[in-house]
Amino acid sequence: MAEHGYESGRLDLPFVGVCTFGKNPLVTDWSKIDADVAVLGAPYDFGTQWRAGARFGPRAIREASTLFSFGHGGAYDFEDDITYLPADTTRIVDIGDADIIHTDTINSHANIEKGVRAILKAGAIPVVLGGDHSVNIPCINAFSDQEPVHLVQVDAHLDFVDERHGVRYGHGNPMRRAAEKDYVTGLSQIGIRNVSSTAREGYEDARKFGSDILSVRHFRKMGVEAVLDRIPVGKRYYVTIDIDGFDPSIAPGTGTPSHGGFLYYEVLELMDGLARRGDIVGLDLVEVAPDFDHTGTTAILAAQILMNTIGRMLHWRDA
Repeated sequence: MAEHGYESGRLDLPFVGVCTFGKNPLVTDWSKIDADVAVLGAPYDFGTQWRAGARFGPRAIREASTLFSFGHGGAYDFEDDITYLPADTTRIVDIGDADIIHTDTINSHANIEKGVRAILKAGAIPVVLGGDHSVNIPCINAFSDQEPVHLVQVDAHLDFVDERHGVRYGHGNPMRRAAEKDYVTGLSQIGIRNVSSTAREGYEDARKFGSDILSVRHFRKMGVEAVLDRIPVGKRYYVTIDIDGFDPSIAPGTGTPSHGGFLYYEVLELMDGLARRGDIVGLDLVEVAPDFDHTGTTAILAAQILMNTIGRMLHWRDA
């Protein structure tokens, strides 16, 4: 019988309980992943060139994600008239964090790659919470025995540096390392703007590798549908979202903020269109550095775009 006006059972409000991603089940044995989506934390930020702090991103995003876990049986979007992430069919697990070894890039990256490979082996879609953008390197490495992917990047910076003072695996290198893979069939780099961490030669190299580079102003002038039309249709997409792709007015909590960025709905509409256009088979969101945003807005934005992207990935995959 209901008590005090509530239904029987626990109310389980967002601020109650353990902060797994979306308050989904925690699976610590990576050989026993049984899910549609598995979330992995990659709290590594040794690849930063200016302000560090993204090592705390996964914890902040997980905590923020509880805001979207009221237990309503799914996430109803009245504009779409669709209930995303229906409770009776959605299987999401959080497998914790990859082990990070301080000052050791190679082995830290190897541990991230191990986690992503475990997710793929289980037949689930990996969703990785960074960490700085260098964590994309082991994520893409983990797809070496999978079918080819087209990489879609949302970012303020091109991240296409080949090598700088011997550094090949920092957060300015991931898109170059990805482009070198024969199973990465192309790159769509969207939101690039202002003074970048990549010099002109890097842009020239990116185009030689077949990258399609668009700024936020290009995106707004063209519109989301025209941008989507530039992305190969019917492909397997790996999506990497740097939180600094958003404008710092709504995402100040990042190491390298760049004004003139995206607003929330612009990226959501891009992700929705992408999920309708093909299969999103991997996703990472990086560079949330919560200490630069005491309001928590940046982590909430990260959690919100992830939850909504996952919902659309699964809905359009099964539609």
